[in-house]
Amino acid sequence: MSQPADHSHYVRRVVLPSGKTIEVVYFNDVPVSSSTSEAHSPESVSDLHICTRCSAPLVYPTEWEEAGPHHWEVQLRCPNCEWVGAGIFGQELVERFDEELDRGTAALVRDLKRLMQANMADEIDRFVTALRADQVLPMDF
Repeated sequence: MSQPADHSHYVRRVVLPSGKTIEVVYFNDVPVSSSTSEAHSPESVSDLHICTRCSAPLVYPTEWEEAGPHHWEVQLRCPNCEWVGAGIFGQELVERFDEELDRGTAALVRDLKRLMQANMADEIDRFVTALRADQVLPMDF
């Protein structure tokens, strides 16, 4: 039996939620393909959060996984025009995308806190008005 050619590879240890550790071996010479018909080449995209169809800055990942030591396969969706696509992108581009997602998450959390505060203030005002009007009874609790 002949020996396989010496392929360049790397090993990454992954800790599963159960606490079990596994080793995943990646071979650099295995071509990675995208099954989505609307795939992007790394050269055609400058920012992953901007939709290539409608230019809305709302694109988010639906899935992503490693596609080599310095590349990620990312499936994307734009909620504005319902575009869906995928591609294999370099580490630097994906890190910028991740930072943009973090900024978006922080903005959503700030807005949620403001909304919760406004709702609570309104609820307190209504409760105080009900107390002053003697409309709160022991059976309300």
